[in-house]
Amino acid sequence: MATRSKKIVKERGLEADEFEESVGQALFDLEATNAELKADLRDLYITSAKEIDVSGGSRKAIIVHVPYRLLKSFHKIQQRLVRELEKKFSGRDVVIVANRRILPPSSTGTAVSRPRSRTLTAVHDAILDDLVYPTEIVGKRIRYKVDGSKILKVLLDPKDRNTTEYKLDTFAGVYKRLTGKEVSFDFPIVDTTA
Repeated sequence: MATRSKKIVKERGLEADEFEESVGQALFDLEATNAELKADLRDLYITSAKEIDVSGGSRKAIIVHVPYRLLKSFHKIQQRLVRELEKKFSGRDVVIVANRRILPPSSTGTAVSRPRSRTLTAVHDAILDDLVYPTEIVGKRIRYKVDGSKILKVLLDPKDRNTTEYKLDTFAGVYKRLTGKEVSFDFPIVDTTA
């Protein structure tokens, strides 16, 4: 119990639930057994983990929230870490997202500066980047439908098609759950005749 509690640190001293404990235990086991991840995982921890249903309940996804200041360290080992966690939690896709804070605009009428990185738009864009990492986003379009609804179309780098194509529904479901916005992921059509 004391070992896996080092791998999950909740804000304001809250207790971790059973699922978060199992993810913390999986991280601790990886640190203990996997030689190539051991040094990198030593100082890393998560703040929360959630399991959600995506694509109509046929698949499940695990959202792992990490502190923003540790995100770069997680990015160094993310591909190996996600692969190992998906082996441990078979049949579930794992995504790693940083904790970010959205500050409301000033309501007093005075010009109180708010960092651009704390705006709603900036945080939602950063969540999108976190979801698809290490794949790069090469284009975004907002499609307005006749009924007034809108959908964000995100184009991903075609060189990563083989590694991320099976996760596109997961990305869309997780983004919808975190932000409430509809999104569709696709790869641009590459013209090979030129």
